[in-house]
Amino acid sequence: MLDSTMKSTDLAEEPVAKAKVYDIRERAFQFAIRIVKLCQYLEKETGVSKLLINQLLDAGTSVGANLEEAKAGQSSKDFVHKNSISLKEARESRYWLRLLLAGYDFETVVIQGIHDLEQEAVELANIIGKIIVNTKAGS
Repeated sequence: MLDSTMKSTDLAEEPVAKAKVYDIRERAFQFAIRIVKLCQYLEKETGVSKLLINQLLDAGTSVGANLEEAKAGQSSKDFVHKNSISLKEARESRYWLRLLLAGYDFETVVIQGIHDLEQEAVELANIIGKIIVNTKAGS
């Protein structure tokens, strides 16, 4: 939900087990959607600094954007470069999520949602790192 009726419970993953998404670009897109929802919630319902919210929003949505650019890379070097930017943005996203948890008190469901996003940022970074290593090895 992306409107004014959003609640903190909208930030947690649905309890129904979903099939794991294996396409990295789709997974990054889903991550970005959840980051947007979190930032909208933080802006409307909390006293979190707008600067912190904007940093998280920029980093969290940039992961997928750079993966999409990498797909259209003009060379192997360009592909690695765009993936490297995506890797940095995933790591930066994790940093801002950790800072939120360390600096603010939230409801339990919000804390869990942020932890889930932090874990997803780590997993995305690991996958992207492996893509970079494999591409360099194949060059």
